[in-house]
Amino acid sequence: MRARSTTLGTRIGLVLAAVLALVLLAGAGWWVRETRKSIHEEVLAASHVAQQWVAVLVSETLRDRTDGPDRLMAHLRAVGRLRANQLEVLGPDGARLYLSPESTYKPGRFAPDWFADWLTPSLPVRHFDAGDRQIVLRPDASRAVLDAWDDLAAGLGSALALLLIVALGARLALHRALAPLAQIDAALARGADGRFDVRLPGYRVAELDRVAASYNRLADTLDDTRAQNLRLEEDQAFARAVQARLEEERRVIARELHDELGQAITAVRAISGAILQRCDNQPQIHGSAQAILAMTGQMQDGVRAILQRLRPASTDGGGRLDQAVSDYCHLWSGHHPHIRVDCRTAPASAPTDETLSLTVLRLLQESLTNVARHSGASQVDVRLDFAPDAVALEVCDNGRGLVADTPPGHYGLTGMRERVAELHGELHLDTPPGGGLRVSARLPHHHSSEESIHGQRS
Repeated sequence: MRARSTTLGTRIGLVLAAVLALVLLAGAGWWVRETRKSIHEEVLAASHVAQQWVAVLVSETLRDRTDGPDRLMAHLRAVGRLRANQLEVLGPDGARLYLSPESTYKPGRFAPDWFADWLTPSLPVRHFDAGDRQIVLRPDASRAVLDAWDDLAAGLGSALALLLIVALGARLALHRALAPLAQIDAALARGADGRFDVRLPGYRVAELDRVAASYNRLADTLDDTRAQNLRLEEDQAFARAVQARLEEERRVIARELHDELGQAITAVRAISGAILQRCDNQPQIHGSAQAILAMTGQMQDGVRAILQRLRPASTDGGGRLDQAVSDYCHLWSGHHPHIRVDCRTAPASAPTDETLSLTVLRLLQESLTNVARHSGASQVDVRLDFAPDAVALEVCDNGRGLVADTPPGHYGLTGMRERVAELHGELHLDTPPGGGLRVSARLPHHHSSEESIHGQRS
């Protein structure tokens, strides 16, 4: 499972807390070292003073063995507690004769044992021989350690309060600093849904301003690209509609030529044939009838050629593309006898749809028209191949090749590229090793379900 991610604010807060904790630990370590040193110096100094005072009392006691011990006890009881020291007097048998009273400073309170062990300095206990009694002077740092404990407790309280204030201030500052990220995230989410109508403002932070500027440029670019794609789709739809309209007009004109002009020419040929049969003894009329018959024959060939260009054979209800290409090459060769045509077509595995067949024939017509008009070629090779998913047409001549600058008003190549692009095909123009121009088109071919069923049944 994917680990749950933490927020940037939480991470920064944790880092800040870790830094403050390290600073606090370092400060605490420094404070403990300095405090222990201070307590040691304080207790040591007090012990030296106490030792000097006790040494004077002991020397006086030893000089006066009779009244000295009583005077010693009187001095000790009068002084009471020595600062940072505990005074104890033991008899010859080790019994305690005197113990200095407890300190009246913060009576009854002591620092925790672990803290006292941590800060209490290690100082020796001093013993003084006062004749028949022993004076024991023990250093006592409990009051200084208690002061240190109280100072530590107060310092920790202040530090925790400061940490709390810093944490709240940092959280508010981070929340305010990271607030623009929510707006940026919302804009990116809308962009992921394909909506680029949001533009990010300036945040007066250099890093965030760079992010906002980059996003705004990206949104503007994507918005422009989407608008261009929409216009391109509209233009392509319009071009397809115009092309469909043109093809429909071609079919209408072809029908009119076939039905009206073709019938009229046929009628004229019938009449001229009848006249020809009945005027064998009238040479002038017979010659005129023969001329009319020959002229109508030429007119029929011309109309047939026009019909072939307007309405190729493949679009006429079930015609095969390979046969239509062969027929057109034969017809074109008859009109251009000075150019030898080598037409080779592979047999079609199945009937192609009308749009694909019409596109192939239009590409062939335009290519051969360019050969006749511009190439100056004497030989042209036409190849038509069928693959399971594509139809390939190649027209190669031995002429002067492709002219670098196309004269204004000539849109044949542009029209060829547009036709190929409409069917998502590929069109390439190059020069073969022997010179001339080679036009190669590859158009995707998707068999319909009816064609597949027909192919299986056949």
